[in-house]
Amino acid sequence: MVRAFLYFVATMIVLVIIGTFALNYWSDKATEIAFVPNTEFVEQDPLADNAYADPDMWYSRPGIGTADPARYQPAIAETQNPLPRSENEGTLVEQASKAGSRRITSEEEEKAPPFAVFFVHPTSYIPTNLDRDIQWNARLGDKETEDRARLFLRGLASPFNRAAEIWAPKYRQATVGAFLTDKPEAEQAIDAAYGDVEQAFDYFLESVDKDRPIVLAGHSQGSLQLLRLLRERIKGRPVEKRIAAVYAVGWPISLDHDLPVLPLPACERANESGCILSWSSFADDGDPTQLLKRFRASPGFDGKPRGDTPILCVNPITGFANSTAPADDNKGTLVPSEDLTSGELVAGAVGARCDQQGILRIGDPPAMGSAVLPGENYHVYDIPLFWRNVQEDVVTRVREWAAANS
Repeated sequence: MVRAFLYFVATMIVLVIIGTFALNYWSDKATEIAFVPNTEFVEQDPLADNAYADPDMWYSRPGIGTADPARYQPAIAETQNPLPRSENEGTLVEQASKAGSRRITSEEEEKAPPFAVFFVHPTSYIPTNLDRDIQWNARLGDKETEDRARLFLRGLASPFNRAAEIWAPKYRQATVGAFLTDKPEAEQAIDAAYGDVEQAFDYFLESVDKDRPIVLAGHSQGSLQLLRLLRERIKGRPVEKRIAAVYAVGWPISLDHDLPVLPLPACERANESGCILSWSSFADDGDPTQLLKRFRASPGFDGKPRGDTPILCVNPITGFANSTAPADDNKGTLVPSEDLTSGELVAGAVGARCDQQGILRIGDPPAMGSAVLPGENYHVYDIPLFWRNVQEDVVTRVREWAAANS
């Protein structure tokens, strides 16, 4: 299980190499040629009405047992030494391993009322035209795509592993190129992916205890699909009152043109329930231009251009918006060793502050390996950077929801 997160990082390194080459050396047009399908959009057959009754349609769900990728639990590094800021000083885990590590014991776990998590994974269908013709949507059963999704879940969904139930569906996601073009086929592909997510959510609702609080979580494309789910399937319905928290991480949310349309507010307090958390991580001198360019040119959830408006930033260390926290308050970053043979939670590795744009700045980051995107974009690490704080944050919000609804 220790290697689970590391396989995730190793996979992302390959993607970063592709992304770095595309963003740094190719023109925007060449990047589009490489990643955007050159085929027509082909609508896939609808799933059967009872498709999600099949356990094989889920990466995570009750009954999977030790094979469930979302149930990964890393060791904790025991070190109080200063943390390295460059590879020349050694990695965090190399330093931590000298002091030893331990597992979290049951006595350390704060109890929370039973809750259910619905997690939508990020884009794992990442082919290029250099390899083969790209389809606009992934096909179910594509081994490379589904293996990659499982790896992502081990690194991104595991902080929610104190839930009584974690459900993470397979869905015919839009290819990565759908987010690099204005072609109408891109929107069709994203819409098609949403149809599967909504159907999976309906089955999830039928399957969980009707009084159990719900946490929605996702990353990148997964967060985009969750935000639509909030607007179209949850807003104004009884299930809205059951949402203890929404973790829509790695997808910008406009404060002026998106948030007012959503049924839940941004999280303003660390002990608030029924609210939304979102953040996008960059080093202090990182450049978020690529992240914001297409987002700001597209219409908001209210139908109006987003323009140069700030985005939602809820600091995952403090648990509330537009705040600052030192590294000492970070209870555990999930980091790999240099050779990717081990991984542990290291406390105090990185701080965080929300800047005026709504970007989460993480200072001068420690040595985290090669999976950092161009512009010192720590998108890959949005959740692992704050793994332990997120794990505790969700328990706090569920406990607050339970107290308010007892």
